[in-house]
Amino acid sequence: MALSKTQASALSLSLLFIISLCKSSQAGGIAIYWGQNGNEGTLADTCNTGNYKFVNIAFLSAFGNGQAPVLNLAGHCDPSTNGCTGLSAEIKACQAKNIEVLLSIGGGAGSYSLTSADDATQVADYLWNNFLGGQANSRPLGDAVLDGIDFDIEAGGGQFWDVLARSLSGHGTKLAAAPQCPFPDAHLDGAIKTGLFDYVWVQFYNNPPCQFANNNAANLLSAWNQWTSTEAKQVFLGLPAAPEAAPSGGFIPADILKLQVLPNINSSSKYGGVMLWSKYYDTGYSDSIKCCV
Repeated sequence: MALSKTQASALSLSLLFIISLCKSSQAGGIAIYWGQNGNEGTLADTCNTGNYKFVNIAFLSAFGNGQAPVLNLAGHCDPSTNGCTGLSAEIKACQAKNIEVLLSIGGGAGSYSLTSADDATQVADYLWNNFLGGQANSRPLGDAVLDGIDFDIEAGGGQFWDVLARSLSGHGTKLAAAPQCPFPDAHLDGAIKTGLFDYVWVQFYNNPPCQFANNNAANLLSAWNQWTSTEAKQVFLGLPAAPEAAPSGGFIPADILKLQVLPNINSSSKYGGVMLWSKYYDTGYSDSIKCCV
């Protein structure tokens, strides 16, 4: 059915309004987590979408307290048999597209803790030599040099993460963190207060007190304002890429995110963009929002 002149005019105005919102926003990027589901496609596939500025390889799920570090990439490859070294070429290909690739340490189901400042320093040395610019006989991801380390610390207490951050920063490593949205974060507060973190992608999901719920963003916006007052250089809005990605809620439909939420946060000088959990669940969400992030 052909549109009337009035309908066509209204549609044009609506499109112009959405475009203006996107153009007026401070330029940001999308960060994605990859590595926890063998059915999410390859790392190369992820970077080839053109949607992401950052990719967190998840997770180094065991480290510290004298235990042998364990890299867990679910069904993608088996690092215990050097089966993940082939990712090196894919990491380099992502970086050639100006995508920053970081190693995420911790996670919600890992076995990790730091028991002393010396323990933290030893973990920093391991990360530097095995994933960053140092040297080791056996590098789990091959000879690719990752761009940084992401702290997704959801267990293991709140001590000595600042020491780990300082030790890594001393090597010139970029640092990211994924705190929960209740402020301040129980595990990472001391580390973030160092002012060394380049990117802090706050998890505004599975956290009812500070997430989007019942079509209401008030609690989210209140928590966002607290996070942008921190020492973090850039703050990202961390969201689930689909409702099933966050059993305890926090999903924001793309249209609501673009029209009601992003315009209220992207004016901050610390706005960095949006983080999504995870590539497996992102079956179109990043396509829908990338115009306006």
